[in-house]
Amino acid sequence: MEGNIKVTKDVNETEVNASVYEEGNLKIEKLTHNEVVFVIVGCGIGSGALGTAYGARLGGFPIIAFWLIVSGILTLASMYYVAESTLRTRTMMQLPGLAEKYVGPIGRTLVFLAVVINSLSCLIAYVNGSGDTIAALTGIPRIVSILIFVLPAALVTYKGLKAVGKITTHMTVIMIGTIVVLTVASILSKDADWVRLGRQNWTYAIPMFNIAAFSYIGQYLVPDLARGSAHNPKQLAPAMLKGQIIVMILLIMVPLGTFLVADPQDFAQVATITWGQAIGQWAFFTANFFALLGMFTSFLPITQTLISNVVDFFKFDSDVNPKVRIPIMLVGIGVPFFLGATKMVTFIDALYFSGTFAAAIMAILPVFMINSARKNGEIEPVWNCGKWASLPVQAIILIMYGGTALYAILGALGFLPAGW
Repeated sequence: MEGNIKVTKDVNETEVNASVYEEGNLKIEKLTHNEVVFVIVGCGIGSGALGTAYGARLGGFPIIAFWLIVSGILTLASMYYVAESTLRTRTMMQLPGLAEKYVGPIGRTLVFLAVVINSLSCLIAYVNGSGDTIAALTGIPRIVSILIFVLPAALVTYKGLKAVGKITTHMTVIMIGTIVVLTVASILSKDADWVRLGRQNWTYAIPMFNIAAFSYIGQYLVPDLARGSAHNPKQLAPAMLKGQIIVMILLIMVPLGTFLVADPQDFAQVATITWGQAIGQWAFFTANFFALLGMFTSFLPITQTLISNVVDFFKFDSDVNPKVRIPIMLVGIGVPFFLGATKMVTFIDALYFSGTFAAAIMAILPVFMINSARKNGEIEPVWNCGKWASLPVQAIILIMYGGTALYAILGALGFLPAGW
């Protein structure tokens, strides 16, 4: 599944890679194999994971599990396209720069808008979710709860890509442990209802794909991960594969545990609130601790990537220059803080519309990017995605993501049933 490995020169690879790639206005900071894996996992287990159970409450667990598997595979293929396009480009750049280079100015603008919309939607969801979760745990005012979450996250993000990688790695390991404990507790619970787990209504199948797609949006992470792997490009694809498999399993475990122990009619928008209450007091605190970890480990790489994309799109001099980084952070975090704190945008609305349009753009454009990069790229990389970039796979991506965007438009106009 990792693609084809192709070594182009019989010399020390580290020395070759160091001389092949240029830093540009984005600083190259080395990431280890495990840091790449856990950044993907940390980003994947965030607001999407917390919203899957609520978003699937009308359709049922079997449908959301099916879509999480399908969407996970298709997103991995799309991420591979971005990875190969990045590794074929001498100067390290973000998705907008890659899209402009290989698709044109329209592609650059579309990708940038998708990244911004998706990032802001995620951050709005985290502001909403963290405020509700900390307030539920402590009873302190919601606005104070939000600040308790946002301020430390902003501080880590300000430190840069390497700090994000390290913190995300440690916190993700803890987060995985809490998911496993909660899922086992759900299976062993006296209130576990296996019949409820099998109920399904395929009327809501297509809109549920949007929530699944949102959970995996990771294409915009890849250029940062490629930048961190410039010293060893061959680590990128295996790390992405491992990270995506872990994300897929964990994403399925969250609605599985929630459907087992709670009635879908009682689901809160943040699933862990319902999940924990249904098992017991200890689980309530454990589940909400997991929710906070999930949101925190997603907040960091998404904010970092948003900064990098803004720097790349507007061609600022450097993403580590405080005069550039701080204003971007103030706007990038300030807008979600305001919209989330005032509840002008709800948790699940942020997920649905982001999942529909941002996921469609970021899944579809890499198809055109990889085809152009293979013709016009500057470097023959040590890795390529092989059969993952075959015509049938590309066609499925175009049909699936294009179709779900069309469904969302028709649903909003009232011609098709909405998801929830």
